[in-house]
Amino acid sequence: MGADTTQDVKTTYREAMREALREALSSDDRVFLMGEDVGRYGGCFGVSLGLLEEFGPERVRDTPLSESAFVGAGIGAALAGLRPIVEIMTVNFSLLALDQILNNAATLLHMSGGQLPVPLVIRMTTGAGRQLGAQHSHSLEGWYAHIPGIRVLTPATLEDARHMLAPALADPDPVLIFEHGSLYNVSGELLPPPTEPVDLHHAAIRRPGTDISLITYGGSLPKALAAADQLAAEGISAEVIDLRTLRPLDDAAITASVARTHRAVVIDEAWRTGSLAAEVSARITEGSFYDLDAPVERVCSAEVPMPYARQLEEAALPQTADIVAATHRAVD
Repeated sequence: MGADTTQDVKTTYREAMREALREALSSDDRVFLMGEDVGRYGGCFGVSLGLLEEFGPERVRDTPLSESAFVGAGIGAALAGLRPIVEIMTVNFSLLALDQILNNAATLLHMSGGQLPVPLVIRMTTGAGRQLGAQHSHSLEGWYAHIPGIRVLTPATLEDARHMLAPALADPDPVLIFEHGSLYNVSGELLPPPTEPVDLHHAAIRRPGTDISLITYGGSLPKALAAADQLAAEGISAEVIDLRTLRPLDDAAITASVARTHRAVVIDEAWRTGSLAAEVSARITEGSFYDLDAPVERVCSAEVPMPYARQLEEAALPQTADIVAATHRAVD
């Protein structure tokens, strides 16, 4: 008698990502993984551990330390009909490949009149909170959400970590997946696989509420949920929206939530100036101005290079207490 596949499975975010990679490599011979230390070392954060032994060096390729070179190779492979998954260790290193991403991957379909799709997936770790210093603690996903021609995903749950990769690989456009470093060790029950491909177009209501909308994504989602728990104990019902996809943004989900609650706090680990939080706030003002009973609040990182010292890093980052305080400003 076969195993009961309907049961929830205990796993971690890291293991969910690894299983997504394993499934992709197993189900399509065109798929391969490439990047720095993804093979023998098992990935800088251990996501690809064991895949080299399972699939061999043709499918799991260690690359030289040149982001521009291996992202460019991934673009070429995608143009040739393959389905490359390129791993960049941390988001700051992606700046070394920005020319390839912005000027090639994002534009070739348009510049070729629809003849040259680039079905490329680029994964990278983002965010702070792990004492990695100013150079390895950036949250630059909002920068990439500025670029037409790509899709930007920010899986924050075990289910999205496990199931977003397959539809990303099926997308004819380049897809960037930002994995927050603080989530890799998060464990929990992974729900049974969906019967349909995971939707990459819509935000998700992670907690319904009536008094205020807490709008966030990625590594800030657990903090928003913790804030909602604390606020509930105070009699304030907070709705938590996980954006999931930063480009294109799900405007309908944002405006519908604000229409229900009439107040909003946008939580974004990036710097406040020119942030994704600024974009979301502007869209709320444009689309939901007459639904608002208070100004939109933003909770972002301090406008400083991320400190190394733990207590300073924690002070610079958005925390649950900051979200609660912003909620009180809006509600009171």
